[in-house]
Amino acid sequence: MKPTVIAVAGKGGTGKTTLSGMIVDYLVKKKLGPILAVDADPNSNLNEVLGVEVTTTLGDIRENMQYKDAIGEEIPANMTKQEYTEFMFNDALIEEDDYDMIVMGRTQGAGCYCYVNGILKSQIEKYKSGYRYIVVDNEAGLEHISRGILPHIDVLLLISDASRRGIQAVGRIAKMVQDLKLNPGVTKLIVNRAPDSVLEAGVQEEIANQKLDLIGVVPQDDTVYRYDADGKPSAHVPEGSPVKTALNAIMEKLNIS
Repeated sequence: MKPTVIAVAGKGGTGKTTLSGMIVDYLVKKKLGPILAVDADPNSNLNEVLGVEVTTTLGDIRENMQYKDAIGEEIPANMTKQEYTEFMFNDALIEEDDYDMIVMGRTQGAGCYCYVNGILKSQIEKYKSGYRYIVVDNEAGLEHISRGILPHIDVLLLISDASRRGIQAVGRIAKMVQDLKLNPGVTKLIVNRAPDSVLEAGVQEEIANQKLDLIGVVPQDDTVYRYDADGKPSAHVPEGSPVKTALNAIMEKLNIS
């Protein structure tokens, strides 16, 4: 099976993780599985948006393996080090009833995430043929995309807030996508948290200036805030809520099926 890869990117604070969770929820409700949700942000909280308990991440396992090496702890006698490492990373795949999930997590040490990025790439490669859809919530910017961690991206969704500066930031990401010749199948802009779903004339002008392809506007919805404040998974806000109605319409436009 060749999966359809949906990558969600944008600067921090635009609500991309919440929308990523709602995309997973949409695919589940449309019975379009099997689905793999990937939290590729070191500051991971996609699991909270989806209501999934995470006991271990790829970063946790990497740190644990380093600790075992440091203290000289031996691996099981019947396994090679590579086999043991692969066995440990299998624990990072969280299997829910309707979808599976991998969480990258953060390492405890300072510096580059290159090693755990490589682990994430290998795990996605290992599992990808078993899924119809892979939904990836990226960290702010294009770190994972530019490093070639993801398979070919079929749908790249750039998330911005309803400000002119936000559109400019997404425009820089879109230019980076072109400069890196990443060639996603489709690249679309979603403007999130727009008051009353209305974009000011200056924001619309900036979207045109940046040559971005706007596929939809998601309104500011207090239901999302209340769910978050109450500790409820915000991906599970009611289907009739403004944010879900807008997001579902966007997914229909993308002809996801």
